[in-house]
Amino acid sequence: MNLYYLAAAAADTEAPVNEFGFWKAMEEGGPVAWSILAVMIIMSVGSFYILFTKYFEQAKVMRQYKNVQGAFWRTGSLREGATKLDKNSAWRQLADDAVTAQDHHGKMEGAGQEVHFVEEELAHSQNTINQALSGGLSFLASVGATAPFIGLLGTVIGIYRALINIGIEGSASIDKVAGPVGEALIMTAIGLLVAVPAVLAFNWLQSRNRRIDALMTDFSNNIVAYIGSNGAIKPTTGAAAPAGKKPATTAGGASASVKK
Repeated sequence: MNLYYLAAAAADTEAPVNEFGFWKAMEEGGPVAWSILAVMIIMSVGSFYILFTKYFEQAKVMRQYKNVQGAFWRTGSLREGATKLDKNSAWRQLADDAVTAQDHHGKMEGAGQEVHFVEEELAHSQNTINQALSGGLSFLASVGATAPFIGLLGTVIGIYRALINIGIEGSASIDKVAGPVGEALIMTAIGLLVAVPAVLAFNWLQSRNRRIDALMTDFSNNIVAYIGSNGAIKPTTGAAAPAGKKPATTAGGASASVKK
């Protein structure tokens, strides 16, 4: 009988089983933790949306550049060449702006040399295209810079609540401290998981934008050289240059053929 009572008393004094995990941490964190998690989910979804949309946009621009290397420079004039390019493309915009600048220069008095006027218009057009390609990248930079700190805020709040509960219970044993603190650190990990892809995407997309900007600069320089030479200088389109003759070089450093 005494053994029975001893066993029952021992069962009553057994330590309660502590429950740990992500959802337990969110419950302990309360509305603040759920709000921080919602913000980081929005940041993550927005980052991947911008990554994929900008990647496809850049891939389209690079794919359209093949028409510039081929069909555009095989035509007899810039106006005709512009019609060979895809509508609503960056390259079509540059070509159309060059043609428009030529038309406007002919109607202006004291506008200076035509080449300089066209060059300024192409620079303005190129800046407009670069701004469009860079749209959304500031969001990636902001996510990469702030997500770790937002996660850290969730961790601080989680640790604060854990310490309050420990003080109320009056126990500072390792099982009472390690579990809640470990749960609070989950928010920091989530912040890093959101920030790292955003930073990598930002740097990668920026490098691709710089590549496109270099191609547009080369294309603009070729247009300027073509206009300045009255159509005598244009980039080669794959045809072999005559023996003993070197291709001319445009302002952008690209090989060009010279008409006689």
